[in-house]
Amino acid sequence: MAFIWGAALALGAAAFAAMVGFDRDRSFYPVVLVVIALLYDLFAVMAGSPPPVPELIGTAVFVGAAIAGFRWNLWIAAAALALHGAFDLIHGGLIANPGVPTFWPAFCSSYDVVAAACLGWLILSGRQPALPQGRAT
Repeated sequence: MAFIWGAALALGAAAFAAMVGFDRDRSFYPVVLVVIALLYDLFAVMAGSPPPVPELIGTAVFVGAAIAGFRWNLWIAAAALALHGAFDLIHGGLIANPGVPTFWPAFCSSYDVVAAACLGWLILSGRQPALPQGRAT
């Protein structure tokens, strides 16, 4: 059920972003990726401990990918969203974080993959150029 809710909420967020025009700005999906990456750190803090170092490294990797996607090519952000979906499924085996809700890996994984697909569709449809304005490559 968590997979269904994650996918449904990602579609709802994408529809809302399109309806109000948020997705016209190339920063929208990279910012979504930053927020998604920070949630595991938030879960650790909510459990009463600082985020473990591996959690912070994971966050830094995905925040870096969000920045690279925004600055150079949105396909980087789309790929990072999809990779975060895979990361969600193996996270518990890699990093001990007692604050992560049991439903979270399935929910976040499906959200991430659907959000990546939505960004990919925006790029492929021409509604959002992959490259920043004025960049040829």
